[in-house]
Amino acid sequence: MEATTSDRPVVRDITTDHAADVAAITQLVGDVETGYNTNDAELMVSGFTANASAGNAVGTLITGYDSLFEAAERGLGGFLKDEFVRYDLGDIEFLRPDVAVVHKFARATTADGELVDETPAMVALYVMVKENDHWWVAARQNTPVSAA
Repeated sequence: MEATTSDRPVVRDITTDHAADVAAITQLVGDVETGYNTNDAELMVSGFTANASAGNAVGTLITGYDSLFEAAERGLGGFLKDEFVRYDLGDIEFLRPDVAVVHKFARATTADGELVDETPAMVALYVMVKENDHWWVAARQNTPVSAA
């Protein structure tokens, strides 16, 4: 941990080469995107811990893997069925060797992957943890971006 002139800590892990971690986190977010685009709820939430929580884009907090899976099934089988998205990773900050904060930007696409949104329609914040050499989503918060 580093200290700044105001004695506020800078929490960042610099003890580990995180190249493999970045690849694993990128794959996990890619699985969420693929699950969304193929209406595969199981794949979409496969990276969440048993006690994960997620705040969705309309402000509902969903807690626990089973509830997240049920919500994904309802959404992908209903109002999201014919929706498609592209996720772009923003920053990945490793707070500890086994804890990362990740930002993801979402834009709507056509079924063929052509962008509909010129700018992100949503930003998501993930808190990820590494357990038994596997990265998991412990928490996610989706926030719509206003078109202003």
